[in-house]
Amino acid sequence: MNATVKDVMSTHVIAIRENASFKEIATRLREHAVSAFPVIDKEGRVIGVVSEADLLPKEALEGDVPSVLHSLGHRREESKITATTAADLMTKPAVTIGPDEPVSHAARLMYSHRVKRLPVTGKDGQLIGIVTRSDALSVYSRPDTDIHHEVTKDLILGTFLCDPASFKVTVKDGIVTIEGTPETAWVGRDIVDAVRHVDGVVSVHDRLSYPPSNTPYYSSGVPSGLF
Repeated sequence: MNATVKDVMSTHVIAIRENASFKEIATRLREHAVSAFPVIDKEGRVIGVVSEADLLPKEALEGDVPSVLHSLGHRREESKITATTAADLMTKPAVTIGPDEPVSHAARLMYSHRVKRLPVTGKDGQLIGIVTRSDALSVYSRPDTDIHHEVTKDLILGTFLCDPASFKVTVKDGIVTIEGTPETAWVGRDIVDAVRHVDGVVSVHDRLSYPPSNTPYYSSGVPSGLF
């Protein structure tokens, strides 16, 4: 099982229109105890994100002389001091994700862009949900028994066509320990690599006894048996 964004996202999304006022944004951020809102246009398409960080310059820097702002590298913040609507305040373009993308991709986007949530958009760009850091981490609450079943039945038997009885698989707190002797070293390494990508797996302890490599004999760079 590879969890997708639609499996973990919330469809109850609080968004604001592009013409929302500074006061409305600040009030709603506090009321809903969130740090950011997606900003949508008249058709419901996501056009940006406005956060507490976008509003803060007005309180923190208003009144400072321009030379001070420039010296502090606050050119962008300078424009936010006078901004009065979401369209002026928002960060754009918004970092969004589609509902069918893997949760791991959502996690990478949030990590690389240093954001706490991603608006989820359909093919037309309309807002259909929101996925947060905690949503992305929810895959780690998967029961150990489910992980064990996927590793033994879906991967070892279903994908690699190996006898599960040839392996001993234990799962505790998301940590998978796999023992046994695979048919080939290549198969063993592929199984371990596949287990690392199973939803909910925290770590893999590779305890396999690898047989000698059965790499075909090469002569002058050409594998034997091809001619």
